[in-house]
Amino acid sequence: MIKYAAIIEARMTSKRLPGKILYKAGGKTFLWYLIKRLKKVKQIKKIILATTINDSDNVLISFAKKNKISFFRGSEHNVKLRVLEAAKKFKVKNIVGVTSDCPIIDHNLISQAINIFDLNNIDFVSNSDFRSYPDGMDISVYKTKSLMKSYSLTKNKYYREHVTQFIMHNKKKFKQINIVAPDNLFWPKLGLTLDEHSDYLLLKKIIEYFKRKKNIYFTCQEVIELLGKKKNWLKINSKVIRKKIRKNILNT
Repeated sequence: MIKYAAIIEARMTSKRLPGKILYKAGGKTFLWYLIKRLKKVKQIKKIILATTINDSDNVLISFAKKNKISFFRGSEHNVKLRVLEAAKKFKVKNIVGVTSDCPIIDHNLISQAINIFDLNNIDFVSNSDFRSYPDGMDISVYKTKSLMKSYSLTKNKYYREHVTQFIMHNKKKFKQINIVAPDNLFWPKLGLTLDEHSDYLLLKKIIEYFKRKKNIYFTCQEVIELLGKKKNWLKINSKVIRKKIRKNILNT
């Protein structure tokens, strides 16, 4: 049984920016940077790329093999089932949930979430139940058993597509903690997630700036400090409209 494994939800058929996770910055793909950051987290003993059975995602399997990480193929739209089956296949006790559109997530925030999960008798911990960190620094840690319970309690299409939303929306059924950003990391309106082409342009500039300084493990605080100096960079993706997470669903 693996105590902590990172499961990355990934596919090539993103509606707004297809193939975005294999876009490059500094000669490497965004997915490569994400993998490097996950490998930096000592508590994570396995990294699993959970993708779909679509032919378009064959390239992701090749990527996984080349970068020596595990992979699983499952449903495109029932993402919750895909993650759950991946966890079962590799005998994962606790899932570190990451989406592939968060390529510069701070590895320190991942370690923090795991430590909080370890120290408390809970089902779920995240830092995005209500946003305080920049968008793109999202992390969740949860029991595979809790995900199984969640899956059995609803057939709602929205909850099948969004892996942990049912857990977050049912605080009486699942013990959970939401991590709130300290003042130096509090910037909920900052978009550091890879949704649209302008996000790619901003993230590329950030990665290549730090790579020139031989720092590929730059932190959330370092990004915030950089953008405090390069305020004109904030205009690059300022017009992107983010998808809002629904706070409650009727008829679950």
